[in-house]
Amino acid sequence: MKAIIPAAGLGTRFLPATKCTPKEMLPVLDKPVIQYVVEEALDPEEVDGAIIVTSPGKPELLSYFQPDRSLEALLRERGKAGYADVIAHAGNMPVDFRYQYEPRGLGHAIRSAADACAGEPFLVLLGDYVVPAKDICDKMLEVSRAHGGASVIAVAPCAPDQVDRYGVIAGDFVGTLEGCEGAGETEPGAVWRIGGLVEKPSPEAAPSNLYIVGRYLLSPLVMELLANQQPGKGNEIQLTDAMARSLDREAMYAVVIDPLSGYDTGTPSGWIATNALMAASDPRFADEFWAAIDERGGLEREE
Repeated sequence: MKAIIPAAGLGTRFLPATKCTPKEMLPVLDKPVIQYVVEEALDPEEVDGAIIVTSPGKPELLSYFQPDRSLEALLRERGKAGYADVIAHAGNMPVDFRYQYEPRGLGHAIRSAADACAGEPFLVLLGDYVVPAKDICDKMLEVSRAHGGASVIAVAPCAPDQVDRYGVIAGDFVGTLEGCEGAGETEPGAVWRIGGLVEKPSPEAAPSNLYIVGRYLLSPLVMELLANQQPGKGNEIQLTDAMARSLDREAMYAVVIDPLSGYDTGTPSGWIATNALMAASDPRFADEFWAAIDERGGLEREE
C-alpha cells in the first residue's frame, strides 16, 4: 500500500518566508514538517512507500529525501555521528515523487500519483498536520478491515457554531474501535457509516459536528472516479467530490479521533504554536525551552 502526501501548494500564507523555502520544509523542532508526515505515513506495516506530490518549483523536497553520503561522512569525521545518523535516516526512507504541473486542486494532486497505487487502496495524509503519536492511520486500517476493506476517513468534533469552517460528514453511528466500547457518538474511537459529505454547512443545516481532519484511507474506486471528476468549487478538482460519488457504489466509514491528537501547521500562528507546544513537552528540548521563557519573565497573555 502507498501513502500519498500532497505538497504542491505555494505556501502563500507564509510569505515571504516561503519565497525560497517550501512551507513543508519549515522546521518543527529539529525536523521539517514534511518528515513528521512521511514518518507517520510509513508507520503502519501495510505501507511500503510514500509518494510526495509536489510541484517542479520545490526541488528542496527531493533533495532532502535523497542520500547525502558526503555530508554524512563529513559529520562522522567531525565526531557528530548522531547528526550523520539522522541525515542518513531521512535519505533512506522509501519516498518517491510525482509532480502536479498545474494547481488544479487536491483531487488532481492525488490523481497524479495513480500509477504508484496500482489499483490498490491508498492513504492520503495532508502535509500540514503533524500527529506525533502516528496512530490515526492504524485506526483507519482497523475500521477498514472490520468492514471489508471499505474507505475510511478520520474526523474530529468541533463546536457546533464552527461547522461552517469545515467539511463535515452525514451518516450514522455504527460502533467503536476495539478497546473504546462505551464511547459516545462524537468521542474518540466512535465509528460512523458515512451517508454524505457536506462542505461548510451553516450551523442550522449541519448534519453533524464531525469534520474531516486530513487523513484518508481510500479505495481504488475513488482514484478511478478522480480520472473523470469535473472541476467543482474554485474550478478545482476536489477529492471530496469523488468521495461523495463513490458513496453510490460502496460504503465509506469514519473514525472519530481526539481533536488534540494532531497539530495544524498550515498557518503561521498554528506553526508557531506547534513548535512551542512540542518543545514544552519534548524531553530533549523542554528544559532549555522553559529556561528561555523564564529568562524573559515567563509567558503572559496581553489583553
